[in-house]
Amino acid sequence: MELNRRTVIAGAAAAGLAATTLGGTAQAASGRKPVKELFGTLADGTKVYRWSLENGGTRLKVLSYGGIVQTLELPDRHGRYANVVAGFDNIADYVAKSPYFGALIGRYGNRIGKGQFTLDGKAYQLSVNDGVNSLHGGAQGFDKHVWHVEPFTKGSDVGLRLHYTSVDGEMGYPGTLRTTVTYTLTRHGDWRIDYEATTDKATFVNLTSHVYWNLAGEGSGTIEDHELSIAASRYTPTDSGLIPTGELAEVAGTPFDFRHAKPIGRDIRAGHEQQVQAKGYDHNWVLDKGITAKPEHVATLRDPRSGRTLKIATNEPGLQFYSGNFLDGTLTGTGGRTYRQGDALCLETQHFPDSPNHANFPSTVLRPGQTYRTSTLHTFGA
Repeated sequence: MELNRRTVIAGAAAAGLAATTLGGTAQAASGRKPVKELFGTLADGTKVYRWSLENGGTRLKVLSYGGIVQTLELPDRHGRYANVVAGFDNIADYVAKSPYFGALIGRYGNRIGKGQFTLDGKAYQLSVNDGVNSLHGGAQGFDKHVWHVEPFTKGSDVGLRLHYTSVDGEMGYPGTLRTTVTYTLTRHGDWRIDYEATTDKATFVNLTSHVYWNLAGEGSGTIEDHELSIAASRYTPTDSGLIPTGELAEVAGTPFDFRHAKPIGRDIRAGHEQQVQAKGYDHNWVLDKGITAKPEHVATLRDPRSGRTLKIATNEPGLQFYSGNFLDGTLTGTGGRTYRQGDALCLETQHFPDSPNHANFPSTVLRPGQTYRTSTLHTFGA
């Protein structure tokens, strides 16, 4: 019988056993003020700091560079901790090699076809960094900048507020965009992300987080035995450059049907044309709930070996599921092990890729006087 992690934490704390039951920490049931330390220095002399947070049995380490989640540690069903996100142990690898491990993504999550769009009758050319397309904001997206970080404690919550200002014309985007992203660890150990942005000119915005998950533990091997469910009856097929065609296709009868939980590996080699060109799953699911005022549950990921679970709630209309197709064994992670294809996966809450070029997709336009707001909640269990 599986135990809910909150029940384990609460019971251990009540018995005065939190330190031994949950990996040796006496802070499992209460927040700890974020701790700052130097992580590294960029080539231009800019210092990069790492912030460590702990609350409700969840341990989180975040870099000022890219807002990167470097590690996220969770207990398994027996209370044994493991880091469940992919990353590096040094700043040099994040700068030179990272496939967006753990990073904040902006101004636009995923791809924009040919790096082009038209807004209010004016054509724009973006930075192109993925063949002929623009990916994750271009060659110097939000993941490659140092953010200003402010730690906070609020009631029983602890967290970080990260600030970055993208100037007018950066990577080809119009408008000066002022962005604040808040990471919160709740007393239950949930991790919440709140995004906010304002602009002085009409622009397109689609922010997300690019954490690579392996609930069995970073560097432990394939995620194909993880069980995944996504509350979506449709997805957006792509062309050979992984740009959406504009179609909203039914998942029924295809390998893209995750409406009921199934092992990721069950259909990943089914030979569907969309899988062949993406080398697995790398698509946007059209969430049945659509855009909502508050985060609603949209996906559950479970590792049967450890018992760890991740539930995702968001107010966004889409979820990009990427099965780690381009990990090729050339990257060595925080635990000293190499990452191979399918050793981690991403579940990115977002608006749809290439929305600026598809009138039938939910709009990603932000105008002066408006505030971009979106939230995603990660709830963990074992």
